[in-house]
Amino acid sequence: MQSSRTITVIGCHAEGEVGRVITGGVLPPPGQTLFEQREYLRAQDDGLRKFLLYEPRGGAFVHANLVVPPTTPGADAGFIIMEPTDYPPMSGSNSICVATVLLETGMVELREPETVLRLDTPGGLIEVTAQCRDGRCESVRTRNVPCFVAKLDAAVEVAGLGTVNCDISYGGAFFAIVDAPALGFSLQPDEARDLVEMGERIKLAAVEQHPVSHPENPDIHTITFTQFATPLARDDDGRLVGRNTVVISPGKLDRSPCGTGSSARLAVLHQRGEIGVGDALVSQSVLGTEFHCRIEEEVSVAGQPAIVPSLQGRAWITGSHQYSLDPDDPFPQGYTLSDTWYRALD
Repeated sequence: MQSSRTITVIGCHAEGEVGRVITGGVLPPPGQTLFEQREYLRAQDDGLRKFLLYEPRGGAFVHANLVVPPTTPGADAGFIIMEPTDYPPMSGSNSICVATVLLETGMVELREPETVLRLDTPGGLIEVTAQCRDGRCESVRTRNVPCFVAKLDAAVEVAGLGTVNCDISYGGAFFAIVDAPALGFSLQPDEARDLVEMGERIKLAAVEQHPVSHPENPDIHTITFTQFATPLARDDDGRLVGRNTVVISPGKLDRSPCGTGSSARLAVLHQRGEIGVGDALVSQSVLGTEFHCRIEEEVSVAGQPAIVPSLQGRAWITGSHQYSLDPDDPFPQGYTLSDTWYRALD
């Protein structure tokens, strides 16, 4: 078989959310930092993301992570996250996938019963702690970047809905967090299409009406996701549980409880005085999968209050793949259609 491009990818999912990991066939992009490398891909080499995520090689449900050498001293590896329309600075589910693939494939030495990794991301350095047995990762806890609230109770005027109140918070990307029951949702799988459609409308309005940027990196800006959340409750085991789902453009639900979304929500709950340092929260997805979250410490970001949260979950490797490009393939960067992508992309 002739091929003008061949890329090796390990399939993986974290609590249901697909996070494939690129392990071969791609050189590190130019840049002195992971953020500069991310910007190079976004602005000058977006064809890699489209090649792997768009059909016929990918789909609306696919994320991919490019493993690169770290640029921060002391880090074990770096990774750049690619999603259907964006390159988020950080992702909790993808960090769990990357750590699992690095350790279970032997790219980084797996040590039992516990392996600690420092991973470079475009959003900053993170630490992951993997509980390991018999050559496998049984769970991974990610200590996220500092997270903070941008706005509480921000009013958003949404066509057809009227005024929607949301909390805008940073958890590795900016989220508009809305009350699911107030909008008629209980966050069940059969609500997925309606959640996607409403979530995209809310996000577009929130982006226009509430500009935001990271105080330490103004190139990280703009609300990226809508998160629907239910009120906190205690389950039969006495655990504090918060159910949520995050809409990822152009129109799909995060299958996991969304690590950065859970982190953004923790920042809001902390600022409201509903949860403190060391308190545990079970964050549940629309599928019922769980991340076990807690606030590790209080910090500040450019002088404003912030927290460092962590989240624990598990990933499973689903296979290994070699994606190739035939020189005569009429779709070298793939394609999208609105039947599965909600709206077709350029």
